[in-house]
Amino acid sequence: MKGKKQEMWSQCSFLNRPPRGSSEPVGEQSIPVCGSRGRSISVLNMERKHMSAFSLYQTLQPQLPPPFKKANVQVEVKKKSKTKSSKIIPSKAQLRAERRKRKRKLLKSVQKTEDPIVTADVNKAETCVSGESLDAVLVELGSISNSRERATQMFQWLIHPVPAAHFFRETWEKKPIYVQRRNPDYYKGLFSTAEFDRILREENVQFGVNLDVTSYTNGKRETHNPPGRALPFTVWDFYESGCSLRLLNPQAFSHTVWNVLSVLQEQFGSMAGANVYLTPPGTQGFAPHYDDIEAFVVQLEGKKHWRVYSPRSEDEVLPVLSSPNFDQSDIGKPILDVVLEAGDLLYFPRGFIHQGKCLPDAHSLHITISSFQKNSWGDLMQKVVTAALEIAMEEDVEFRRGLPLDYLTYMGVQNSDKEDPRRVKFLSQMEKLMKKLPNYAPVDAAVDQKAKDFLHDCLPPVLTPDEFATSVQGASVRWVNGRVKGTAAHITTQTLIRLLRAGCARLCSDGDAVHLYYTTDNSRVYHKEEPKSWEVQAEHTDAVEFLIHSYPRFVTVGSLPCESAQDKIALAELLFEKGIIHTEEPLQS
Repeated sequence: MKGKKQEMWSQCSFLNRPPRGSSEPVGEQSIPVCGSRGRSISVLNMERKHMSAFSLYQTLQPQLPPPFKKANVQVEVKKKSKTKSSKIIPSKAQLRAERRKRKRKLLKSVQKTEDPIVTADVNKAETCVSGESLDAVLVELGSISNSRERATQMFQWLIHPVPAAHFFRETWEKKPIYVQRRNPDYYKGLFSTAEFDRILREENVQFGVNLDVTSYTNGKRETHNPPGRALPFTVWDFYESGCSLRLLNPQAFSHTVWNVLSVLQEQFGSMAGANVYLTPPGTQGFAPHYDDIEAFVVQLEGKKHWRVYSPRSEDEVLPVLSSPNFDQSDIGKPILDVVLEAGDLLYFPRGFIHQGKCLPDAHSLHITISSFQKNSWGDLMQKVVTAALEIAMEEDVEFRRGLPLDYLTYMGVQNSDKEDPRRVKFLSQMEKLMKKLPNYAPVDAAVDQKAKDFLHDCLPPVLTPDEFATSVQGASVRWVNGRVKGTAAHITTQTLIRLLRAGCARLCSDGDAVHLYYTTDNSRVYHKEEPKSWEVQAEHTDAVEFLIHSYPRFVTVGSLPCESAQDKIALAELLFEKGIIHTEEPLQS
């Protein structure tokens, strides 16, 4: 690439540099699995008579971290300044008044819960995919060629009958909503206790990694994870003793959950994760808390009593991190108090405190689908601002000029009440430099870094029958009667190709080279594999960009903007072999 585009690719190098004085890379953060709040413990070896797993656990001394204690924050209140502050230094009274105004506005907005209960009415609902079972829904979705439209329809099925556009305009990140369907089979096929039992028997489920055993009694939240594999004999004994079970990554074990999440992640443009919760009758497994994800609670079996509470302050609206466990006295009165039955849905934004308790007459099985962890403007700006400052310091001498010799004598908190003209001058210069900073902000390069993180988080796609038949997965090459058959099938300049999915690949740069990051070889286990990418030669970047922008249209290999027919075919074959593209029709010998 030439000109401005090449300059933009080169800006990405600032986002991959270690900060000054550090050996750690900038902007590379490890994102925990959505909704995971469990703790693991070690269990001591001991000689004992036979006893149940739960009884054994209660006799042990777990090595747990000290309980969370609420910080006692003291705010120092200083005297008002007697003189009028300058434009860039508002008075403390003005700041307090403005903050109170913002707080009232924010809390008022999140406490609006008009009509939080939605009763399903198919006659007034937005059109979406339907079927007698989830399997039928997935088959219908598989017939939709455009993966973006497939994701939209999947989300519409999830929140039906609430129109998706209305949901994102009025509810998303604003308030909880409860969808009451009176149809216990609506989500049938997504997950079940029978599937839970199969996974325990057939898969390598590890305590503390894939499964948490929890309880919440008398205001005390505990995790009861012994070491090792979670086998049915031990797990069901915990359950019978009143413990809740949380399966942390069901998409690694359930093909259906994997399929649903792999489609939804394209709707959110952010990782879609899930946890499954199985709770015995009359018990509660978790203390009141809020999470750092947008949560969709899908009731699969039984029923559960849910209470949802508004954020307690402005600081807890759309929080960056999940909360500690709260006492009942900390959280006030619920704004939503409902019983979810099979087929119902409960959504609440990050920051809304919630707790769920099983009713005495039935167990509860639900799956929480989550997204939008660390996906805020602030998360993006953490990457942008750091890189912008690096660029500004290299290109603008004003950022490299030395600080005043005596600035420590009039700046800093201890000097913040001083009426000193040097402070005004210092702050004015700071404001001047900060106003120049956006001129150096590599926003597109920072977005690409966020996209690279997202592609690493993504689940690999579950191929539809048509995608399988026309991709490398379904290629006709095979061993038959002692010989390899089907090798004569080749891509030509007339072959019609496109990306496998709209969001399965993206061009990103580290400043020195351009790489194509892709999701098709990702693992179903979160970050089990390193990010998948390969370096794109400079003469091929335009062709890859052309393919990305052409989706969902199929284009001929001959239309790729490469220098020769051989280059076009070679690039198409490489993309095909990595599962990034598929053909309109199966390749024929």
